[in-house]
Amino acid sequence: MMTPSLGALIQSFFTDHLPVQKGLRQGSIQSYRDTIRLLLCFVSQQRRISIAALTLRDLTFERVLAFLKHLEQERGNSVRTRNQRRAALNTFFTYLAVRTPEMLATCQQIAAIPVKRTSLPDTHYLEREEITALFRSLPRNGRLALRDQTLLLFLYNTGARAQEAADLRVEHLDLNPPAKVRLHGKGDKWRVCPLWDETVKHLRQLLAECNLGRNDPVFCAPHNRPMTRFGIYKIVRRLGASWDTQGPQARRVTPHLFRHTAAVHLLESGVEVNVIRGWLGHVSLDTTNRYAELTVRAKMEALRACEVSSGISAASRARAAWKNDKNLLEWLNSL
Repeated sequence: MMTPSLGALIQSFFTDHLPVQKGLRQGSIQSYRDTIRLLLCFVSQQRRISIAALTLRDLTFERVLAFLKHLEQERGNSVRTRNQRRAALNTFFTYLAVRTPEMLATCQQIAAIPVKRTSLPDTHYLEREEITALFRSLPRNGRLALRDQTLLLFLYNTGARAQEAADLRVEHLDLNPPAKVRLHGKGDKWRVCPLWDETVKHLRQLLAECNLGRNDPVFCAPHNRPMTRFGIYKIVRRLGASWDTQGPQARRVTPHLFRHTAAVHLLESGVEVNVIRGWLGHVSLDTTNRYAELTVRAKMEALRACEVSSGISAASRARAAWKNDKNLLEWLNSL
């Protein structure tokens, strides 16, 4: 059996493996595309041949290692970006190992390239007073004022990603009580989020004003063209720039900041973390648990709950109910 060419394998990787077998969405596929494009350009420069002349034999372990080094030292990418590129390459070479077994040894070497350790990025959010002031400052007049107000309110209500808001269609909305919206998120997964009365009010006004049909996008650019996530990003940056902060804990108001804000405010309101996980569409509960570290208010409340009042011995307050259970203690001691 003839070994497929590098071009045929890359085409199959992007047209079948990522969208069909793995069910990735276009945004994720574009991230893989950028990584493979950078790798091919780097290898062609190293080999001093055109990209069209590259073969599987040119994709060696040493060149992949040099490529990752090139990202940091010459392109100035962060460790986090380097790790993301490495993960994309690992997926690609795992695919090659299945399709071309003669590449297995090289693919195993590349899979063994370690992830560089890096600290988690700072996660910022808006305080309740800030989010209230931001909405009060939004323009009330103008052709796009209602759309922009509704967009920001929707992002705060649902914690939706920018791409999820861009993909939202009228048919995904159910504005009858109890109002809710279906969001199409990462991994081709759908989730349902409840809508506040204020959000429903704005959405009804927007749909009536724009005379939208069931298959039309809810948030439109001029001439009823669907908005892109980049367009949504620009709107949020324009309307929220006054709430940026500078210094070591610099914060930029972006669509994802509204997502973080929604998560923290839900947590502060006593919503159970698993509910928030489903609300935001997180795959791992660990991702949602990070928000518990963000709010000083939650920590202060926990501290007050553990505080010993005057006149009460610390020992009596610290003694938990299970410590009085003799059978339980005996079982623990037997472990």
